[in-house]
Amino acid sequence: MSAPDRSPDPATGPATGAAGTSAADGAAPAIVRWDLAAETAARITPAGPRLPARAMRSAVASLRRHAEDSVDHVHRISGLDAARDLRDSTVLVVDRAGWAKANAQSFEVLMEPAAQALRRRRPEQFGAAATALGGTATAVEMAGVLGFLSAKVLGQYDPYAGLVSAEAAARHPGGRLMLVAPNILTVERELNVEPEDFRLWVCLHEQTHRVQFAAAPWLRTHMLEQIRLLSDSVLGQPEALGERLGEAVRSLTARRPADGPAEPSLGLVGLLMGRREKEVLSHLTAVMSLLEGHANFVMDGVDASVVPSVRTIRRRFERRSELQGALDRFVRRLLGMDAKMRQYSDGQRFVTAVVAASGLAGFNRIWERVEHLPSEAEIHDPQRWIDRVLTPGAHPSS
Repeated sequence: MSAPDRSPDPATGPATGAAGTSAADGAAPAIVRWDLAAETAARITPAGPRLPARAMRSAVASLRRHAEDSVDHVHRISGLDAARDLRDSTVLVVDRAGWAKANAQSFEVLMEPAAQALRRRRPEQFGAAATALGGTATAVEMAGVLGFLSAKVLGQYDPYAGLVSAEAAARHPGGRLMLVAPNILTVERELNVEPEDFRLWVCLHEQTHRVQFAAAPWLRTHMLEQIRLLSDSVLGQPEALGERLGEAVRSLTARRPADGPAEPSLGLVGLLMGRREKEVLSHLTAVMSLLEGHANFVMDGVDASVVPSVRTIRRRFERRSELQGALDRFVRRLLGMDAKMRQYSDGQRFVTAVVAASGLAGFNRIWERVEHLPSEAEIHDPQRWIDRVLTPGAHPSS
């Protein structure tokens, strides 16, 4: 398939992130050369299926239409008023190279501030990390990972896109939703499902993430702070980063039952985490479980009146579950989160239980403030969240 009509921020040049410098311009050695990772990922990413120009334009237009139509369905199923007017973020239909480049830039936004803080606080340790890992070598390895993932991911909401550059901030103040056209078309063919139904079904999941961050404007900053805390820990231990990156890469092709236990991934590295880091890890795991579980809840809220072949799509899509969450699995491995929980299923059970007990209005209080986010214990025991948030005084805070 030829490239769709738009790529994420093609004119922004090398990613600079919060640090404001790139290793390509003669700056000090970097732990990861993000500019090289972005360029290499875009270059080595397989193009995917090719379509005649007319068919390609039709597919892109179809995805844009379903992305727009899905917002009303998300509003009806979720009850979130934020779905009424989504204007602070954009929807892009991208090819694989565009997705890979965009994610290299986003990784820099998430991790480079921690690297620069390490450079300022402990220059000797930063130098040792840069020497041990090699900015070019890690960039090439990261590019390979992104190239692999670019052929798997169907769509992604990136709330951090506006932090990449000043131009990106003007274009995507609230983030961007990317639909990877070649992958969506490939999967709908593999599953032999109705294309229009499948495209709307995929858009429902991704638009739900967009709505979540619109409903909780504070969530992006909160998540960014938490991820950077873990990044600071990872980059402060060069041997840990090397091990985690290697494990993350290996995890992408490892096969295990979708509902089976996640294998421990950190070993002794996990023991290096302090109490605060483990608390952050637990909190992030719970929040990501919430976000993914809620998106799946919305997807399952559609019926045949919205997606006529929804039952067939669900049944056939579940059979390829080993390809679901590939990006998520990589990030969790890199940050040390993979051994924590099966977040899609656990999160969906949490959302379903709270809605059943308290209705949508009760559940949607979760988006009001950071204190209403569930703990990891509450994800596994929804009644604890209900008691803490909806019936104060019933139980002590988790």
